[in-house]
Amino acid sequence: MDDATRSSLRRVPAPSGESRSTPTHESALTPAHALLDTWCKHDWTNGVQVDQMMDLESLSVRTMNSTYEITILSARSGEVMVRGGRFFPEFTNGRVAGSSLGGSFLKLRGIYVGFNLEIYANGTRIVTSPVKAICHYTTPGRPM
Repeated sequence: MDDATRSSLRRVPAPSGESRSTPTHESALTPAHALLDTWCKHDWTNGVQVDQMMDLESLSVRTMNSTYEITILSARSGEVMVRGGRFFPEFTNGRVAGSSLGGSFLKLRGIYVGFNLEIYANGTRIVTSPVKAICHYTTPGRPM
């Protein structure tokens, strides 16, 4: 294990129901982003909250592998039209669930740099590669 990986892990106690007969059950290494207190203390400034945007505003979201065009249909519910990547070759109705790191925590209706974007469309959850950049448009083709 390299130093970068080791520094991103925290030692947490084993669950109370586990056997404590061997030292390996005393604690486990857990990725820091998987801990609720780390998630709650995160600085949520490098992104946008869809539910705080205006209907019909647009975003361009560049991930590690694709670029997505997103138009907000209902900011409150996260309903969008999305195009991009291999799953959305044409504009498709969907809902922005939020951002995650692939674990159990989800920043509802949020799109944040460094996080995976989760979109529900056609009865399927699509999880993108990590977001690299977000460009916010108030009118078509005009960056904010």
